[in-house]
Amino acid sequence: MSKLNTRKRGKTWQYQFEAARVDGKRKQITKGGFKTQKEALEAGTIALAEYNNSGLHFEPSEISVADYFDYWFKNYVCLELKINTQKCYKNYIENHIKPNLGIYKLKALTPAVLQKFINSRYINGFSKNHLINLIGVLSGSLKYAVHPCNFIKESPMIYVKFPKYEHTTTDANHKYITNEEFEKIISRFPYGSTFYIPIIIGYYTGFRIGETLGLTWDDIDLENRKISINKIIYYNDDTKLWYFGTPKTPTSTRTIEIGNTLLNILKKYKKDQLQNKLKYGPYYSCTYEGKEKIDNKEYRPLYSLPANVHAGILKKVDMVCTKENGEFITTNTFKYASKVINYGLGITFNYHSLRHTHATTLVENGAEIKDVQVRLGHAHIETTYDTYVHHTEKMSNNSVEIFENAVNQNKSH
Repeated sequence: MSKLNTRKRGKTWQYQFEAARVDGKRKQITKGGFKTQKEALEAGTIALAEYNNSGLHFEPSEISVADYFDYWFKNYVCLELKINTQKCYKNYIENHIKPNLGIYKLKALTPAVLQKFINSRYINGFSKNHLINLIGVLSGSLKYAVHPCNFIKESPMIYVKFPKYEHTTTDANHKYITNEEFEKIISRFPYGSTFYIPIIIGYYTGFRIGETLGLTWDDIDLENRKISINKIIYYNDDTKLWYFGTPKTPTSTRTIEIGNTLLNILKKYKKDQLQNKLKYGPYYSCTYEGKEKIDNKEYRPLYSLPANVHAGILKKVDMVCTKENGEFITTNTFKYASKVINYGLGITFNYHSLRHTHATTLVENGAEIKDVQVRLGHAHIETTYDTYVHHTEKMSNNSVEIFENAVNQNKSH
């Protein structure tokens, strides 16, 4: 039990007693400005009683988030909720909330701080249920801090959004990535990072994500500046394996030309990938393709094995999009990049945004719709125009100029 002490400082008196901090270090709780020792003793006695009964700093304006959650757990959770819920809440408080938010003062906990915390959980792969429960604990506790505690006037959690519902898939699919936004994306995932090559390929070709990640080096003709799409990768929930599959439609099987920018990047990357194989040696992850026939249908499962493991009859394939250690990148792997771009950079995005941007950029700069259709692998030209061509300000200005020029040519004055 802490002992209350009083002493004179100049012309006034103060009280003080020992208090335990969350990190285990002890500190003095002190308050001065009392005219007499009696006044200091009386105020200190009340403060010490409150501290011993609640375990929190007696001044709500100064209480830390960590101290407040201890108080809330003791005075609400333990009294009102079932034992299993108590254990669950304790886990969220001790392992997630305190380590990340505990050092803040309760009054300084803003919606921006909380949104950043929730987004970081999402970006780092925590499940939907984890986020729901975490938000529930934060919302319930901070609502309690408003009433009945009256520690804060309003809960900052009422302004925090659940990350997955900030935009729809349709919004992201039809999102046009501006030059400034693309530079931000590439700055976050520069050359040498896991996701740089998939992003660059999508931006400069308009390929679907399964097409890009299914590319092997024999699909890329660096000498003739061409890339062929003849397969995709997809995941089978039943077998828990990745497979090569056929493109979305017959017209999705195609060969397109590429420009100097992508060509030079791929040339450099291919050399660096070979260097990584030498660097990792027997620990480099190689990809192999198998063959299976089920109900007269052929399947092409993919396997990752260390370079020093004999693969038997499996066929080795050289994947283009790999991690540094050779492991091939999947659509599941890329979800991390999408989360970072959405909630770290604040740019509405999924991989299809790159496809939409590629088509729009081509059309607004004068490319023939038919050529864009072939490049994207669409069966019908209406799909290209209606679905992927974003109506930009530049298109509007071009239309005005075209009409003005046509009309002016017919005028005699």
